[in-house]
Amino acid sequence: MHRSRRLTVIAGASLLLLTATACSAGKTTVGELRFRAEDSPIEVTHSNTSVEGCHRILLPRGAAHVHNSTLVDVVLYRTPDCKKSDKADGTYVATTLSNDTAPGSPPWRSFSVIH
Repeated sequence: MHRSRRLTVIAGASLLLLTATACSAGKTTVGELRFRAEDSPIEVTHSNTSVEGCHRILLPRGAAHVHNSTLVDVVLYRTPDCKKSDKADGTYVATTLSNDTAPGSPPWRSFSVIH
């Protein structure tokens, strides 16, 4: 009986670990991030983006305006690879909020998701 109980605990723990791993794989932002360049009517939308990694903002001149309509927070970067620069750390934009770059500052080129 003691051995059976041990096997049950090991099997249960293994199943719990497998379930937890499967739930975190493939997670996406729920909703949209909308980006627009300075003085441009063209908007680029990222929908249900993976929460993993760095994502480029696909505007030729970068983004000067962002609206976060997702259920997660994001960090915007001036570099195309989500790296902080000497002059600029990332810009934090919480869920359901918007942000604009300051006049004369470089545009945002990439973003990562806080999860």
